[in-house]
Amino acid sequence: MKKRGRGIGLSFYGTGYGNGFPDASKAKVKLLKDGKVGIYVGGTEVGQGAKTVLSQIGSETLKLPLDKIIFISEDTSLMPDSGTAAASRQTYNTGNAIKIACENFKNRLREAAREQLKLNGIHGLAVEKGKIFLEFFPQKRISLKELSKIYGDDNIEAEGEFIAQTIEMDPETGQGAPYWPYTFNACGVELEVDTITGLVEIERAVFAQDVGRAINPQLVEGQMDGGFAMALGYVLFEDLKLEKGKIYNNKFSKYLIPTAMDMIQVENIIVEEPESTAPFGAKGIGEPVMIPVGPAILNAIYDAIGVRITELPVTPERLIKAIEEDRKRRYRWKEL
Repeated sequence: MKKRGRGIGLSFYGTGYGNGFPDASKAKVKLLKDGKVGIYVGGTEVGQGAKTVLSQIGSETLKLPLDKIIFISEDTSLMPDSGTAAASRQTYNTGNAIKIACENFKNRLREAAREQLKLNGIHGLAVEKGKIFLEFFPQKRISLKELSKIYGDDNIEAEGEFIAQTIEMDPETGQGAPYWPYTFNACGVELEVDTITGLVEIERAVFAQDVGRAINPQLVEGQMDGGFAMALGYVLFEDLKLEKGKIYNNKFSKYLIPTAMDMIQVENIIVEEPESTAPFGAKGIGEPVMIPVGPAILNAIYDAIGVRITELPVTPERLIKAIEEDRKRRYRWKEL
């Protein structure tokens, strides 16, 4: 017999290391040859799209086309530390460091332009589209390309640092502000449970994620799809079968993970409510996109069959066992 159920899951997640732990990111920006700009950060790209988003933040701050940005993050001899690619912190922390470094870099460009244009000061000088010019007299201008020829590589540069504000929780009361900012999300799932075979089929899913501001909406949706797929595997498929310290499902022929055939088209909803302390309002969502999916699936299973599952993954064998145990409990209660 097949039974349908619906469930929702909600979560909030604090980005960064939190709890008063030092959480700093640094960045360096340099003028390169041909008027291109190098952004140097020790922020690792692990497939989350950090290079793209951080380049976009630099591009927007400098009002410079993305193809004029050279993003360098692999060589630790060339760049300052931007912290780990963990805790969903790179967009917020390192994005802020890059924005600060770019603002400082713009002031360095203005100083160089003031000198070359023989101006009294830097006030009124705008930096946009690879040019530095007087806003009230645009004919007075000089390009980044010209400055790079005059000053050479690496001679106009600036740095930026951002330290996330967190407070250590009081060990006595458990009170405090361990994280800032927080991100919020909600997931709704509709599924079908086969009470004969124990199979669970996800029929529909809706996922709403607060992002502050979506620097790159396609990457945001990619993260949301990826988080859903990971949670799907965690809840329904992936079982190490650890017994007395030994892993029995130690190969992919035994350790099952969801494939494209197991995924469905998730209805993603990007919620934008800009965060005032974030770069252009953007918050990190690397890890939180996985959190509400599992509870939504488990709640939907409960809605379908009236049995709470407390052990993961919900394999067909465990589901059938849970249904049978619930049936026996009900029968014993009737006898009493």
